[in-house]
Amino acid sequence: MYWGRRYLKRRRPEPLGAPELGMPAGPRRVEPRVSTLSVLDRSPTRRGGDAPRALRDTVAFAREIEALGYHRFWVSEHHSVPGVAGSAPTVLAAAVAAATERIRVGTGGVMLPNHRPLVVAEQFGVLESLFPGRVDMGLGRSVGFTGGVRQALGHEKDDADRFGDQVRELLGFLAGDQTAYPGVHAVPAEGLRVPAFLLATGAGARLAAELGLPLVIAPVRGEGPLLEAIAGYRAGFQPSAQSSRPYVVVSTAIAVAETAERARRLLIPEAWSTVYSRTHGVFPPLSPVEEILATPLSERDRERLDRALDGQIAGTPDEVGDRLADLVAKTGADEILVTTSTFDQAERLDSYRGLAEVADHAFRPLDAVVQVAN
Repeated sequence: MYWGRRYLKRRRPEPLGAPELGMPAGPRRVEPRVSTLSVLDRSPTRRGGDAPRALRDTVAFAREIEALGYHRFWVSEHHSVPGVAGSAPTVLAAAVAAATERIRVGTGGVMLPNHRPLVVAEQFGVLESLFPGRVDMGLGRSVGFTGGVRQALGHEKDDADRFGDQVRELLGFLAGDQTAYPGVHAVPAEGLRVPAFLLATGAGARLAAELGLPLVIAPVRGEGPLLEAIAGYRAGFQPSAQSSRPYVVVSTAIAVAETAERARRLLIPEAWSTVYSRTHGVFPPLSPVEEILATPLSERDRERLDRALDGQIAGTPDEVGDRLADLVAKTGADEILVTTSTFDQAERLDSYRGLAEVADHAFRPLDAVVQVAN
């Protein structure tokens, strides 16, 4: 069996030693590998639909993703964004967990500067109590995108500078050893093991290393800064009660289809909404790809769209397998968090199904023999 040009033994690995953390552990990697594929869904709205429907679509999509064998299903936090319905991630995560049976469920992430650490700890304590052993706590440092949103949330832009202190306080509430508020306890969270992940780049990656937490990172600034941040994270990693070694989750959009052109088309709706948001300040609902391609674009917008697409992975199964192999070889990723969304939900599911089949050939034990075809 094969994954692109890399021929692999087809055998799923046994758990590698830290199931309570929801991630493999054990010996350091000796060959490029992907042991885990997971999904982040931002609950995008679509032309002709509305936000309530988008949230119901997310829950239904989670059931499909579980059936395909993905490891995690995460939801996100965005406020006052017309094209994104996911504004209350812990509430939505509860709905996803209730609708599924085995897949890990979490947030990618809760934007901690928008909340008090005690409240976040309590929310994840409730989730872990109701769905023991299935909950992940992904944390980010973003605040509202506009001054009006930040004001409505009761925060300022520089509140993000306190992210490190907030993470430490939150972890202290979970462990029961925080000292900032004597006599205050996060019930029912205190003493529960809720794996924490940091969504970060730059200084955030250094914070993940200092605290001994898994790092979730996307190549939003290009390959060079991505590799630099990961290298710095690994070099500075301090083992913790949660993780004895660095753990890197690389987040990116991936589309699989019968042809490279069809795969690339799947990525256009979300890429175009992203480009539109940077020029108009509003992330719009996803539109059909045919409408986008029929819209007259300025040369600058077309260049932006092409750059957005070039930073993502799209192609046939063999092509995607090769691109994933290269990504894992360069980053040493322990896990890939797939963020693909598009207007046509049936086509999106077909892509995730195709990706699961591609990755099925890649799952192997660390001592599997890897042969590269001539």
